[in-house]
Amino acid sequence: MILVTGATGALGTLIAERLADRDDTVLGTRAPQQPRRLPVRHIDFDEPGTLSKGFEGVDVLLLISAGYGEDDTVIARHGAAVDAAEKAGVGHVVYTSLTAAGDHLPYALPHRWTERRLQETAMNWTILRNGLYAELLGGLAAPTADGRITAPLGGGRLAAVARADLADAAVRVTTEAPAHARRIYELVGEQAIGGADLARTHGPHVTYEPETLAQARARVAASGAEPFQIPMLVGTCSAIAAGFMSRTGGDLRQLLGRAPRSALAAAFA
Repeated sequence: MILVTGATGALGTLIAERLADRDDTVLGTRAPQQPRRLPVRHIDFDEPGTLSKGFEGVDVLLLISAGYGEDDTVIARHGAAVDAAEKAGVGHVVYTSLTAAGDHLPYALPHRWTERRLQETAMNWTILRNGLYAELLGGLAAPTADGRITAPLGGGRLAAVARADLADAAVRVTTEAPAHARRIYELVGEQAIGGADLARTHGPHVTYEPETLAQARARVAASGAEPFQIPMLVGTCSAIAAGFMSRTGGDLRQLLGRAPRSALAAAFA
């Protein structure tokens, strides 16, 4: 049996759609009352009691990162999930982590902690080090009403990935889990894109005018973002601007068996 956690999230929803015709898959979600094509179990990382029962009979667990929170919160969630998987006798955990280039990002630590925790277990594991979503970059650098992109990306570029490609890769690894045991895959894009590239996709009426990190911090804070989100978003832009997120290549094409989708097209899809 395959169980997918976070099945109502953006990535989890895409994965669930791709697995919908299988008879060996169940979805884990905090909102099991929502109608789904696949069987649903109540899985809530903040309620460890739901994990032990939820993981019963599971052979392959696709553990989608529960990264929305402070580091200690995310580590507690992932730690509870791995503990429960061990106790339930799960044979293989596929974990959606963060690209190695992301070690400079403010939210990298819980991912690396979870990778280490999985490697300490007797379970088989596969780590999908996902690059940053093209859709995230599109959101960070969306044009204003007067046709300006003002994100603090400087001249930096991001090897962005279409979320749909990461869903396809996760499905392949999860459904072929034994062939990917104890492997770490780097899933970044094959094209690095920056603010000027994003502006060009909108035509000549849109310009890219980089703002400073201080300006971005003030803007994000004024938007009503949660306190932990502010350094996450600003730190992401800082790492892109400094050139740490531009390395392309990796294992994505190999897992997809085809060329990745256009990151530019996905950014504003």
